[in-house]
Amino acid sequence: MSEVERKPKLVVRNAELSDVPDIAALSRRVYGDKEASAEDEIRGQINNFPEGQFLAEYEGKVVGYCATFIIPEEPVMQPHSWMEITGGGFASRHDPNGDYLYGMEVSVDPSARRLRIGQRFYKLRRELCEYMELKGIVFGGRLPGYARREKDYPNPLDYVNAVVEKQIKDQVINFQLAQGFEPIGMLPNYLPEDHASKGYAVHMIWRNPLAPEVAPQKSTRPDSRLPENVRVATVQFQMRKISRIREFEEQVEYFVDVAADYKADFVVFPELFTLQLLSLETEKLAPAPAIEKIAEYKERYCNFMGKLAVSYNINIIGGSHPTKVDNGEIHNVCYVFLRDGSMYSQEKLHPTPAETTWWNIKGGEGASVIPTDCGPIGVMICYDSEFPEIARHLVDQGAMLLFVPMCTDERRGYLRVRYCCQARAVENQCYVVLSGVVGNLPNVENMDIHYAESCILTPSDFAFARDGVAADTAPNTETVALADLSLQDLLISRQSGAVQNLKNRRFDLYNVRWKGRRV
Repeated sequence: MSEVERKPKLVVRNAELSDVPDIAALSRRVYGDKEASAEDEIRGQINNFPEGQFLAEYEGKVVGYCATFIIPEEPVMQPHSWMEITGGGFASRHDPNGDYLYGMEVSVDPSARRLRIGQRFYKLRRELCEYMELKGIVFGGRLPGYARREKDYPNPLDYVNAVVEKQIKDQVINFQLAQGFEPIGMLPNYLPEDHASKGYAVHMIWRNPLAPEVAPQKSTRPDSRLPENVRVATVQFQMRKISRIREFEEQVEYFVDVAADYKADFVVFPELFTLQLLSLETEKLAPAPAIEKIAEYKERYCNFMGKLAVSYNINIIGGSHPTKVDNGEIHNVCYVFLRDGSMYSQEKLHPTPAETTWWNIKGGEGASVIPTDCGPIGVMICYDSEFPEIARHLVDQGAMLLFVPMCTDERRGYLRVRYCCQARAVENQCYVVLSGVVGNLPNVENMDIHYAESCILTPSDFAFARDGVAADTAPNTETVALADLSLQDLLISRQSGAVQNLKNRRFDLYNVRWKGRRV
C-alpha cells in the first residue's frame, strides 16, 4: 500500500450518538467509575449541541473527548459551579443565541497524551467560536498543583498569578496560557471533588479577535437534523373482546393506516392495550397466570409492529406490553418502532400499587432518549409522568417530545396523569402526548373498566394553543387526535418566551441526580 492510500491513524471529528458508549468508557478510564460521565449525560451534550462535541480516534479507538456549549454573557461572567453552568453535565443550558462558547470538558486517554490531542481540541474550539461569530471562549480551569502549594499561596489567585509570572509551573494552567487564554478571576467550589485544586477553578477567557462589533442574529435551531414541524397522531384505543389474534392486529393496523394517510410522523398507542389478547382465553385467568400468558405474545407483537412501522413509513410508540426480563421478573415495557426498522424500549419505572399487587410487576431502570428522524424523544409510561424527575432527565438529554401511553380506570385517575403531564409540558417547555384505552374487558382481572381523554399538550405561552392543548378527544370514545407541533416555536419559546422555565432553573440551589451521575 502506498503512502497516499494509507488511512490516517489519528482522526478528530464531531462526536455522534453512536459514539456514546465509547466516550463513556473513555471517561471511566480517565476519571474512574465514581466520577465518570454517564451515557445519558454524554447523549444530552450531543443532542443539545452536536456541532460543539468533538472526539479523537487513534487507530480506531476513542482516545479523547471535548464538550462545549453556547451560553449568554451574564451567567458565564458571574461566579458559578461546574454543575450549575453545565446544567448538571448535560449541556442543557445551551443557548444558540448566547455570546460565548463554554468549555465544559476535555478528557484524554492516559495512553495518548503525547499526541497533542488537547492542543487539537483547543484549536477546534477557537475555529468553532470564530465560525459562529461568538465573543470568545470561557471555562473554569483546574489548578492541579494548588493543593501541594497551598501553604505558600493561601489565596488561590496568588497561586495563579505566580504561574502567570513564571515564578512556578502548573502543567494545566501553563497549557491554557499557551493556547491564548487569560485568567479573569477565581471560581470557588467549582468542582468540589477536585481535591488537587481544592475545589477551585481559574476563570479563563479567550477573546475572539474576529468577533463582530454588533452581534449577528443567530438561529434558534440548534441542529439542522431537526424538522421545523412534527405531525403526531394519538390513538384512543377501545378494549373489546376478540375471538382471534388477527382481530387485534387488524384493529392496530387500521389506526396505523389512518395516521399514515394523514402523513403523521408518530402514532401513539396506549399502555397495556395488548391485554386485550387475554380475552381470547376460554377461562378467566388469575392475575399471575394472566400476566405470564400475555408475556408470551412479545415476539409476535414486536415483529408485527416493526413491520407496520416500515411498511407504513411511520414511527410507532407501541403502547406498553408486559415482558418477562432475564431475571424472570415481569416489567411493563413500551416498545418504540421506528420507520427505519430499528426498535427501542423504555421500561416503566414506577409500577402502580395495583400493578404490583395484582400482577407482581416490577419497576425498571433508566430513562434514555430515543433518537428518531424527528429528533430525540422520550417515553414516560402513565404513572411515571407523575414524577417530575423523569421528564426533566429526558429533556436534559435533548427531548422536545414526550410520549405517555396510559391506562386509567376512572376519571380521577385519568386527571392525575393529565394534570401532571400538563405540568411537565410547562416546566420543561416541551410537548407531551397522551394515549389512553377505553372500553371494557369483563373477563380480564384488573382491566374491567377504563377512562381516557387522550390529548396532545403544549407549553402555555403565546406561540401555542390558548389552553395549552394542541388536540384532544371526546371522553371514552375510540378515535384519533392529530396535531402539527412546531419544534421551531418550542426552541424560540425556551429562549425568549414570556417565561423561560427551562432556562431559568436555579442549578445553584437544586438539580436532579440519577444513580451513577457525577455530582
